[in-house]
Amino acid sequence: LEICEFSGYKIYPSRGRLYVTSDSKTHRFLSSKTESLFKQRKNNRSLLWTVMYRKVNNKGVKGEVAKKRSRRAVKYNRAVVGASWDTINARRSETTAVRAEAVAKAKASRKDEAAKRKARVAQKSN
Repeated sequence: LEICEFSGYKIYPSRGRLYVTSDSKTHRFLSSKTESLFKQRKNNRSLLWTVMYRKVNNKGVKGEVAKKRSRRAVKYNRAVVGASWDTINARRSETTAVRAEAVAKAKASRKDEAAKRKARVAQKSN
């Protein structure tokens, strides 16, 4: 039994075609169809019915290969630079009212600092 160079199928006795190139290399083909496609320089990896396509695209080997296991990502509770885990948890459990109050307090302190800076700058210029 020979194997077709293009399709990868078996060539039984008294079947197939033999093609010899000018550099005296021999190519065996199953049929005129495979010979024609070879001469047109078609890629056997892109023709769905060839053995080569099936190998490249993993067709027909589902029974042999076991299903791959996917690993689940494990979540960790970690601290971030500048904030411990307890601080982060406390922030999460705050209510919106408490958060709004803290924001208002921070804004007020910024305004006071800006006013003090302006007073210092005005005092230096005098």
